[in-house]
Amino acid sequence: MDIAKRKLLTIREAAKIIEGLTEYRIRQMCRNGQLPSFKAGNRTLITEENLFKAVFGKENNDNGLDLSL
Repeated sequence: MDIAKRKLLTIREAAKIIEGLTEYRIRQMCRNGQLPSFKAGNRTLITEENLFKAVFGKENNDNGLDLSL
């Protein structure tokens, strides 16, 4: 994926995207290394790609989310 196309999310934005995943749990995942993230000032940022990989074990496709398990 081209770096220019990567979407960065705050913890709050990530929690809104994934129903049932709280801000607290996302923070835990970042601290434990389950979800790659980085700090920009006081904000923790996560790429949308890494969020979907950590939660669903795969990337989302261009047609929407692939939620099949």
